[in-house]
Order: sequence, then C-alpha cells, then structure tokens
Amino acid sequence: MSLDDAIPMSDQAEGAPHPSMAPRLIGHDHAEAALLEAVANDRLHHAWLLIGPKGVGKATFAWRAAKFLLATPPTDPNDMFGAAPAPDSLEISPENPVVRRIMAGSDPRLMVLRRPYDDKKKRFKQDITVDEARKLKGFFAMSAPDGGRRVVIVDAADELNTSAANAILKVLEEPPKDVVLLLINHQPARLLPTIRSRCRTLRFAPLAPDDLAMVLNKNAEEPPERDVLRTISVLADGSVGSALSLHQDGGAQIYIHILKLLDSLPRLDRGAAVALANTCAGRDGAARFELTITLLQHALARLALRGATGNALPEAITGEDAILNRLSPCPHHARAWAESASTLTRTARRGAAVNLDAPTLLLDLIHSLQETAQGLA
Repeated sequence: MSLDDAIPMSDQAEGAPHPSMAPRLIGHDHAEAALLEAVANDRLHHAWLLIGPKGVGKATFAWRAAKFLLATPPTDPNDMFGAAPAPDSLEISPENPVVRRIMAGSDPRLMVLRRPYDDKKKRFKQDITVDEARKLKGFFAMSAPDGGRRVVIVDAADELNTSAANAILKVLEEPPKDVVLLLINHQPARLLPTIRSRCRTLRFAPLAPDDLAMVLNKNAEEPPERDVLRTISVLADGSVGSALSLHQDGGAQIYIHILKLLDSLPRLDRGAAVALANTCAGRDGAARFELTITLLQHALARLALRGATGNALPEAITGEDAILNRLSPCPHHARAWAESASTLTRTARRGAAVNLDAPTLLLDLIHSLQETAQGLA
C-alpha cells in the first residue's frame, strides 16, 4: 500500500504531507553532512538517534536518509574499478526504482516502527507495542535481495513501551550486518540511557522563522498571507508540525484576539472577551478551547520572558512588543505573569476534567488575567 493512501499513520501530522514526501530538508545541513561524511569514510554507525523538538524535521531527515542509504550500495573494497566519487547530497531522484518502491510501501529493505492504529477504537494506540518491535526479527531474518543495506525507522522512540524498548536495545547490542536504525526522539529523558549510549546522536534545533516560513509555504494546502505567516512562524517555536496545525486551525487569528484583550488591560474589553469565549461553544468548541488556552499560555510565557530579560522578542504581530513591555516591564511583573500562567493551566485542566462549560470557563480565566493586571497597575 502506497504512502499517499488515505490510511491513518501516527507519524503524520494532521493536515500535513507525510514526511517521506517532503521534496527537501530545510535548516539541517549539518545532519546531512554528518551522514554523508560517515558513508564516505566507511564509518556508518549502525544506529542514529535523531534528537530535537517535535516537528522540526527529524522524520523528514530519516526518510531522506533511508532513501539514500538504500539507493546507494555500500562501497566494495574489492572493486577493481575503484570507489565511485563520494556523494555530496542525500538527494535521490524520485524516479529511482528504490524511491519508487519506498513510496509504494513495497521495498523489503525498509521497515518503519510506529504506533499501530486500533481499528475497533478508531484511534492510535498510546505506545509502540512489543508486538510491533517483534516484527524486526522476521525483517532481519530475510536477506536483502541485493546484498545491500537495510534500514529501520522508529518514529518515535519516545513511544516505545518498556518491552518494545528492551527489544530495540537487544538489536542495538547485537546489530545485524548492514542494518541502519534511525530512531526519532522528541524527549531524550523518556528513552532508556542504554539505548542512547549505543547510538550516534544528531541534534535538530528548532527552525529559524525564515526557514519555518519557507517550509510552511511549500507544505500548506493554502499558503498563508504574509502577516499570518509571520505570526505563525513566531508562535510555532521552530516546529513545522505546530506551524501547520496553527495555520489549519486559525491560530494566528486567535492570538491576535488574545493580544487585543491583553492590550485592553487592566480595563478589560469585556465585549471582546465575551466574543472570544463564545467561539469555544458548539460542536467544535472543545478543540477551539484547547487551542485558545495553549495560545493564552504562550502569550503569558512571552509576557514573563519579556519582563524577566528586559529584551524585545520577535514580534508575532506589529506592536506586540509595546503591549508586552507595558504589561511586564520588570522581573517583578514577570513573576506575577508566570504565576498567572501556572494558575491558568491548573484551572483549565480541572475545568475540562469536570466538563465545565467552555465559554464560561474561558471567560473566568480571562477575568483572572484582569485581576493580575489590576494588582500590578
């Protein structure tokens, strides 16, 4: 079954193309250079740990690396014609037979471990189960049809349950010949130290706003307008997945509304507050409420950071820094906004747990921000 079929896959962000389909990798030249150097020097490690925040391009790199490694046979030291020139890019033509098989989901030398989909419950399982990890045994038992490499992508290693993690560890302790494992890792603390110690680490930093904007323009079904693109690029913290989600769900417009409310403090614009709260009513209200809370937390975090450092932040919208600086001009104010953010998070969680009316709960949370601003005025 091809990768572009409409089947649920836990390693694909909603509304975004599968990482295997990305035409290029933006902002991580160091990672590509490291893999190319290892191949050129015949020092290809059997396991690579790709560490970084979720959505910054680790999976895109893993799929590019898999295509390259499977389409580029290992150097034969007995080749009488000498070694071929070292590749200077991971780029492989989409017309290459290996790439065609990979995109069709039919290359027997590639295996992907991901959280399985539960057809009965219509959702993904919480973990990569040991049953999934045990499939590696059969994969390794099959000889590669051309005697070349085999590749395993684990997306994400954070999601391995204990038994599955131990199964992966056993593979790392006794790696099969010509097998390369690419382990995507969002949160290193959730991974067994013994797994980390047996991998070569590549770190992926959040994308710079310009790089993120470039990726968003290329991958969004309807590329955002320039002002919206700027807002999303700042709010997404370098994550392509977050940027695509914010664009799809109208996150930029919600954040602009939140900033207008903050700008009205300490004399809250009640009409604007009620209007924002009412957007969380109805069938789609729960998702809208969750996104609004996330962006409120983001705004409060930026308030705290602005006051704590005294430094201007990249503006999500024109005039944002003036609002942040007025409300949080010093560390004392920063502490108050940080405490307000913590209280907001706890209250929102409790309210959602007992199914409180979302518009009413959001309005109460906004009023608590007014109280904070009045106390600081």
